[in-house]
Amino acid sequence: MRLVLSCILSAVFVTANAQTDTTKPSAISDIPGMVGDTSSMLGDLDIEEGPDFEQNVFKGNRVINSHSVEMVGKKNLDFRISHRFGYLNTGTYELFGLDQAYQRMSFSYGITDLINVELARSSVNKMYDGSLKVKFMRQAKGDKKRPLSIVYVANMAVQTLKPNSSQTPYYFSNRLYYTHQLLIAKKFNEKFSLQLMPTLLHRNLIDSMKYKNDVFCIGIGGRNKITRKTALTYEYFYVLPGQINPVYHNSLSIGFDIETGGHVFQLHFTNSTGMNEKGFLAETDGSWAKGDVHFGFNISRIFYIGR
Repeated sequence: MRLVLSCILSAVFVTANAQTDTTKPSAISDIPGMVGDTSSMLGDLDIEEGPDFEQNVFKGNRVINSHSVEMVGKKNLDFRISHRFGYLNTGTYELFGLDQAYQRMSFSYGITDLINVELARSSVNKMYDGSLKVKFMRQAKGDKKRPLSIVYVANMAVQTLKPNSSQTPYYFSNRLYYTHQLLIAKKFNEKFSLQLMPTLLHRNLIDSMKYKNDVFCIGIGGRNKITRKTALTYEYFYVLPGQINPVYHNSLSIGFDIETGGHVFQLHFTNSTGMNEKGFLAETDGSWAKGDVHFGFNISRIFYIGR
């Protein structure tokens, strides 16, 4: 009898354990604050993804002379040297301009990915200038499509060239220049980008009352990718008539970009001697038709200086 009772009790115990083991565990644990099996819960979640931003609308933060919509990343420093020689039409005596040289050094720092500051010095008229650059919109594709990239640039420049003795009185305010620029760009495909640049330049001192302190102009720039490492770049600024001395011309520049590891190296031709906004917008004295064209290069290097 004891043997029979033992067998019956053993069978009941095994059956109870089997039923307990085959029960699906609850997704939420009985212990407050603890989660059990969450696979079914995660499957029901609709995780929102960020915008799919366009990359490399331009390869650097400059087209050639002018700013592009590209920004220096947060805690990154872009060191750029812009160098150009004399006019090609000076002939063999000046070795087609190679005996002359003009230079600009600039440092651009990314406070954030959307806010940059820049300090620079140009040998032409011994100019110092600083810029604030803010990106309001970045082109994106996909579900959260944004058609354009839009950037605002404010620049202030001071000319430190010693004044002509005939220029009296010559106040410090006479040396100052201000530029406001809106950059509107679109990358149409992997090989072609285009940028519009409505610009206002203010000059505290002008040559004659016949001309304007405020100079309005519209610029256009572009990039055509040739290979994975090279691209053709170009920019042109049209100054509205009657604002500047007619001896000056509209700025036209054509460049060839080469990516070399951590550098972007650009060869270019331009009729502008000055490399800051005051110089190439309102004081371009070269004419392409007459061969007054500079050959030059820009080279930039990015340094990460964050912790």
